[in-house]
Amino acid sequence: MASILLSIKPEYVEKILKGEKRYEFRRKLCQKEVDKIYIYETSPVKKVVGEAVDIEKLQGDKEMIWEQTKGFAGVTREGFDQYFADMKTAGAYYLGKVKVYETARDIKSFGISAAPQSFVYVEEL
Repeated sequence: MASILLSIKPEYVEKILKGEKRYEFRRKLCQKEVDKIYIYETSPVKKVVGEAVDIEKLQGDKEMIWEQTKGFAGVTREGFDQYFADMKTAGAYYLGKVKVYETARDIKSFGISAAPQSFVYVEEL
């Protein structure tokens, strides 16, 4: 099992932390099985604000993924279609239990000097 850190835009982080968005869509999923995702909120926050466990990876036909995730997608169908427009398949991480940190953590505490474009494997803290 592995832990990863995902860069996520503030508008989506807010929905994740409120429980309105339980799926994080990605064009490419990591190869390893994931048991924890650290949530890095991009600019202007630039901090790790929480983590999710009980992760499930979903990948397949775009229509199937949309039907599976639409209740807690946190995006419109139009936004989903735009994000995966040039892709034949779609990918998503189901974010099980989400823990919000009382104090956001600096990315350097994870041994990372810069935010990843998509994801990076990290050691569990």
